[in-house]
Amino acid sequence: MNVPELRFPEFKQEWIRKKYGDVFSFRITNSYSRENLNYDDGFVKNIHYGDIHTKFNTLFDISKEVVPFINSEIKLKNISLDNYCKEGDLLIADASEDYEDVGKCIEILNINGEKVLSGLHTILARPDLYKMALGFNGYLMKSENIRLQIKTIAQGSKVLSISSKRLADLNLIVPQIPEQKKIAAFLTVVDYKLIQLKKKKTLLEQYKKGVMQKIFSQEIRFKNENGKEFPKWMKEKLGVVCDINTGNKNTQDRIEDGLYPFFVRSNTVEKINSFSYDGEAILTSGDGVGVGKNFHYVNGKFDFHQRVYCLCKFKKEYLGLYIYFVFSEQFYNRAIKLSAKNSVDSVRMDMISSMEIDFPSLPEQTKIANFLSAIDEKINHCSAQIEKTELWKKGLLQKMFV
Repeated sequence: MNVPELRFPEFKQEWIRKKYGDVFSFRITNSYSRENLNYDDGFVKNIHYGDIHTKFNTLFDISKEVVPFINSEIKLKNISLDNYCKEGDLLIADASEDYEDVGKCIEILNINGEKVLSGLHTILARPDLYKMALGFNGYLMKSENIRLQIKTIAQGSKVLSISSKRLADLNLIVPQIPEQKKIAAFLTVVDYKLIQLKKKKTLLEQYKKGVMQKIFSQEIRFKNENGKEFPKWMKEKLGVVCDINTGNKNTQDRIEDGLYPFFVRSNTVEKINSFSYDGEAILTSGDGVGVGKNFHYVNGKFDFHQRVYCLCKFKKEYLGLYIYFVFSEQFYNRAIKLSAKNSVDSVRMDMISSMEIDFPSLPEQTKIANFLSAIDEKINHCSAQIEKTELWKKGLLQKMFV
C-alpha cells in the first residue's frame, strides 16, 4: 500500500498518486538581478533565488524575513496581478551548482498583504488548495522521494537547472487534506525548535564578538579574588612568546579513520595516523581559503600540513588559549595591515613572529580564557542540538512521506 512508514494512528486511507502538474499550476517570474533590488524603499518586494538558497525558512512568513524591494524606477505595470505571490505558493530555486540545493524551495504562509514577485532563477508553483493543504507542500518538496526525482530531472554540467515542464511530470503520493494538515502542523513545531536554536546560537556568537572587542580593548577588565585590579597590560611579539613552525605533511597523507587530528589549510580537520606534536598549540593556515580567519586550538597529539603554521611551546607567563581568542578577534585585520593589502592572500611566518599582542598578567589571561571558553561551550552545545534536531527532521521527512 502507498502509506508511509511513520503515520498518525487515526489515519488509515491509502495515499493517492498524482502528477505534480495535476495539483500545481505555474506563474510567470521575473529576471531582475541584485542590481535591480534594494533594502531601503519601494512598492514591490522580490524573492531572489539566492535568498531561497541561503536565508529564508521553508515556511515563509514575510513579517519575519528581510526581503528586498524592486527599485522604484523599474516599471511593473505590465505584470499581471495573477503573477504576484499568494499564500500557499511555492517558490522554487531552479538553478544551483550542486544536486543538494537544486529545487530548494519556500512555501509562502504569510504575505501580510504585501506585493511580492518571484524573481531571478525561480519557479512559482501555485497549488490547488482544495487538494493540497497550506503548509504541507514545502515539506513535501523536501521529502526523499521528491528530492530524488528533482536530482534526476536536473540538467547541466557546471550549473544544474530544472524547468516547470519537467516539474509538472513529477510523481506525487499524497494523503487527504486532514492528514496533510496534521503532518504540516507537526513538522512546523520541529522547524520552530530549529529556528529558536539557531537564533540562540546567533545571539551567543554576537555576544561573544561584542564582549571580546571590549575585553581586548581593555574596556572591560577582570579583577583578582580580592576585588583588586590586575597589573597593567604589556606588549610582546609572538616570536618571543612561543615557537612558530610549519608542518611536513601533505593532504595525501591523511587517513579517513586515522588516530589523530590532521590540520590542513581549510577549516576542516582531517585524520592521520602520525603526530608531530603533543601539547598546547594554535594552528592557522598560511594561504588558501579562509587564510587569516580560520584558527584551531588543540591540546594533545596532532599533525599538520606543510603550509599550516603551528604556534606552540608557549613560555610559562603566556597562555596559548588566551592568544587563540586574541587571534580570533584581531588576527585578520592585523594581517591586512602587515601585508599592506586590501585582503589577505597569504600570511608569512615573519608577519606572525613580529605581531605584537597586549598581554595581561597570567592570572588575568586565565580569567579571560575561562570566560570566553564558557561562552564557546554554550555555542558548541547549541550547534550539537541543531545537528541532532536536523538529523531527526531528516529522518521524519524520510519516514512520514511515501
